Amino acid sequence: MLKEKINDFLAYLETVKQLSNNTTNSYRRDLDKFSDFLSNSDIESWQEVKESEVRSYVNKERRRGLSPRSIQRVLSSYRSFFNYLLQERVIDKSPAENISSPKSPSLLPKAMDADLVQRLLDFKPEGMFEVRDKAMAELLYSSGLRLSELCDLDLISLDIKERICRVIGKGKKTRDVPVGKKAIQSIRDWMLHRKELIESKQTETEALFLNNKGNRISPRSVQLRLEKLCVMRGLPGINPHMLRHSFASHVLESSGDLRAIQEMLGHSDIGTTQIYTKLDFQHLSKVYDQSHPRAKKGKGNDN
Repeated sequence: MLKEKINDFLAYLETVKQLSNNTTNSYRRDLDKFSDFLSNSDIESWQEVKESEVRSYVNKERRRGLSPRSIQRVLSSYRSFFNYLLQERVIDKSPAENISSPKSPSLLPKAMDADLVQRLLDFKPEGMFEVRDKAMAELLYSSGLRLSELCDLDLISLDIKERICRVIGKGKKTRDVPVGKKAIQSIRDWMLHRKELIESKQTETEALFLNNKGNRISPRSVQLRLEKLCVMRGLPGINPHMLRHSFASHVLESSGDLRAIQEMLGHSDIGTTQIYTKLDFQHLSKVYDQSHPRAKKGKGNDN
């Protein structure tokens, strides 16, 4: 009974909400663990679940060392599931509605300065896969793509002449983002090697970026290849999300156009994008402290 309703909910997320496989799998993991906990407590139906069971499980996870951010995600999964059960009239009240999420520290995303990005990307690649890796890194920074969006790109997603990339983001929402000249050139270089790879492996795929077997590259492979590129360039660890953050903060720093950045990043809520105003203010504060005569620490007596 417990698992059956979870499966119904997951099917609802896939068909009605059209959530991505990654998001749906995250819901599955959270709910499967909770249902196992309930089964061990001799609870066999969702109508039996009370607020005390939800609190007990959350406290168990907290004691296990789960971070506040992870607990927030778990509770969000439960609320969505119980709201679905309410909608389907399986239960009369959500046992999670009165449970507040723990507060987590507001961590600003890490962004690289422009010089660091230049050190990462300004090199002449050697061999097929260095050419591919440079093209992927250039595109992540050029257009602010999410890692999953990069991996999901097909040949048809890119209009090289118009320098536009069509991206399918969260919730299967489509957006068009501009692509810079350097990224376009790197992609052109990769396309020559891609054709060679397809012919040698005798595979057929519409994926833009391929692994060494000629299949669509996975998110984990992109992460590992970027790590290798950082080692090669003698740089500290840089992940794909940092390139997205750097794109957003650098464009905001130059333009100040938050709405445009919201569109390019694919944020449905402007509040999500506003975190980059904090990053931009940090940069402005640093410049101010270093340059304003009355902000500098005086060498003499302050009396």
